[in-house]
Amino acid sequence: MERYVRILFTSIFFIFLFTTSAQNTDGDEESVLKEFQDANQPIQRFDVFFNSLDRYNINSAYDWLDTIKVYMSNAQMTEDTIAARLYKVMQAQVYNDLGEYDKSTALAKELYDIKDSLGADSQIVVLDVLDDNYANLQLFDKQIEIRKQKRELGLTNNVSFYDIYSNLGLYRKARNQYIMEVKPTIADNDSYGLAKYHSKVGNYLRLDDSAPTALSELKKAKAYLDVYVNDISIQKSESDLFESDLLKAEIEGNIAKCHVMLSGYEEAVPLLKTSIETLKKSSKNKDQKEVVENTLYLAEANLQMEDFTEAKKYLDVQFDNITVLQSIKKNSLLAAFYDKVENFKNASIYYKRNERIKDSLSKKQSVLIKQQLVTIVANEDLENSQRLIDEQKRINELARSEMKAKDERINLVFISLIFTLLGFAGLVYAYLKSIKNQRLIAEQKHIIENSLVEKDSLLKEIHHRVKNNLQMVSSLLSLQTKNTRSKAAIVALEEGKSRVKAMALIHQKLYQNDDLSVIEMQGYIESLINSVQSVYKKGGHNISITIDAEGTELDIDRAIPFGLILNELVSNSFKYAFPENDDNGKIYIHLRKNGDKGYFEYTDNGIGLPEDSDERAHSSMGIRLINRLVNQLQSKLNVDREVEGVRFWFNFS
Repeated sequence: MERYVRILFTSIFFIFLFTTSAQNTDGDEESVLKEFQDANQPIQRFDVFFNSLDRYNINSAYDWLDTIKVYMSNAQMTEDTIAARLYKVMQAQVYNDLGEYDKSTALAKELYDIKDSLGADSQIVVLDVLDDNYANLQLFDKQIEIRKQKRELGLTNNVSFYDIYSNLGLYRKARNQYIMEVKPTIADNDSYGLAKYHSKVGNYLRLDDSAPTALSELKKAKAYLDVYVNDISIQKSESDLFESDLLKAEIEGNIAKCHVMLSGYEEAVPLLKTSIETLKKSSKNKDQKEVVENTLYLAEANLQMEDFTEAKKYLDVQFDNITVLQSIKKNSLLAAFYDKVENFKNASIYYKRNERIKDSLSKKQSVLIKQQLVTIVANEDLENSQRLIDEQKRINELARSEMKAKDERINLVFISLIFTLLGFAGLVYAYLKSIKNQRLIAEQKHIIENSLVEKDSLLKEIHHRVKNNLQMVSSLLSLQTKNTRSKAAIVALEEGKSRVKAMALIHQKLYQNDDLSVIEMQGYIESLINSVQSVYKKGGHNISITIDAEGTELDIDRAIPFGLILNELVSNSFKYAFPENDDNGKIYIHLRKNGDKGYFEYTDNGIGLPEDSDERAHSSMGIRLINRLVNQLQSKLNVDREVEGVRFWFNFS
């Protein structure tokens, strides 16, 4: 019975989502999401999703994510395993498009483990998503393994490293390997292939600060693309035309960047604008990164032409997904902008922000590059070794065939001698390889240990900065309180300030601990009580407070709700429990956790709750907040009014 109720509830929610989406896209025939919802079967929806050229042009990726989750939930309810897997493939792709690479990787790895049960199209998507995720997460060793899997499935002929070298900033090495691997595979009459080739080479030259040479290559790419587009003998689908438009936008964007590098700002501006408008229609991460890059170059060009209003407009654009290097460039441009308008205080803020980012990246990046290069070189050695072994086998077979034509006895002796030498060489090679591998393992172990120490320090620094940011919010609330005359507003601001302090204390305790995973609650509660007392300066100082939480530790996901719950309860006691005299006031706080089970109790001996407390609970933000936080801990708040004062308690896991 319960199962049918759940299915009915899911169906009602599904119909509601469908109706809402239909209303949002009513009158718009180009909505891909509407076409997706109108499809009858999961495999048809899969085709609509992956064959659409601009699925995010009307509906955002978050709209798609909500819709796909509903369909997947419905498939799981009806135990339709095949449909659920198809929706999970789509969900992994959407998370990748949103730049949430960790979530996308988690889903894709689940699908990768059962890839043999997936169709060919789903396998390709899963491998492509993992490939892109690992590139963005800079896990290049894992990316290489995925590419090898692609080769085994016949999806690619070789394992390329040039884009990985580019991600590591080794643009010259990337360009040389790209030329060596790709140029021989392009036919002389393949104008589209030649356009892509010269575009890639030109971009590597631009990234390597060779703007004049890059400009020449990029103009060649544009010329080849014009030949392809204007060639009526080549049949082009809608998808082909869309891809050629994206390539044109990419080429023109890179040409414009070269003009900016060569101080040709007026030539760059129109090219950057048209490139941005075209690339915005793409759902690919690569193209969205180009949108961010082109927008920053557009701001730089306007800044150099001293069109400050236009420059600031592009610098104020907010992006969903921006890399660290792009953030550094944006901060630099903002600092330069404020320098030019003589707002030196703001300029200093952005200069300092960049210094902090660069300092935290410098050590981490050097270790990362070294580690990834070791991995790549090791993989290349394995590939080259296998080719050498195969070549050696071929030579040996040829030598054997030729010797058979000669005297049989001499041939046998000669072959025996060759194999003896080969065996000895193999043993020597294996010994030397073993020594090399041991050194490599020791070096990688050292790199990993240093990386863990740095990550631990970085995590502490993050908690420290979060605490500082929360303290800044608290200070802003205090400042606002001083400038506010409304008593109700002042009370609301003070309550907000108290809640912010409760969260800030969590992060303070975390970065002060050696163990960043848990918080010792006794000390935290004592600090929280002192903080609340400082807010309510006129009351609460004569109340006897007993805290029984010694030895109890909670992770941050539970500690923050507990801190906010305690903040509300203690604040309520200070404000309402002892209206006349708090000399005999008592508060008792009890918190225990035994294994997976936990218990929390809070009591005071004040005047208790009013008779209409149930009605007030619906209007009081504090009580509603407490109930929601208790629900977040997957429990239910219990209230005992029969004792002197009031008693709250709940169990949690």
